[in-house]
Amino acid sequence: MAGNRTFTMIKPDAVRNGHIGDILAQMCKAGFRIVAMKYTKLSAEKAGEFYAVHKERPFYGELVEFMSSGPIVAAILEKDNAVADFRTLIGATNPAEAAPGTIRALYATSIGENAVHGADSDENALIEGNFHFAGTEMF
Repeated sequence: MAGNRTFTMIKPDAVRNGHIGDILAQMCKAGFRIVAMKYTKLSAEKAGEFYAVHKERPFYGELVEFMSSGPIVAAILEKDNAVADFRTLIGATNPAEAAPGTIRALYATSIGENAVHGADSDENALIEGNFHFAGTEMF
């Protein structure tokens, strides 16, 4: 059964380019409710911990450097079928392959700087949300 919560981060590129408001508006317009949200900056250590699943991949170092390069907006979103619906909303990892109107088609500049992160499963959404938020920060 699909869950009703997912985790996202508006990445440093989209924050730097002034897209926070537009991206949040698109999420809300798509029917997502913000359950938790914070504007923060990941240290290299925290970014490395968050993306540890990719530690052996060749892009890991660049990913950690990028994700700790500036502020992010971390959020937990709620909606029926949240993970799948959010992944549809954000579009393909490569913005050149993202469907028109998706967040990445509109705001991403490259595969590496692709504007937003979206959890890829209900299990990871829970893990990732708990990484960033205490239970008292979710409403």
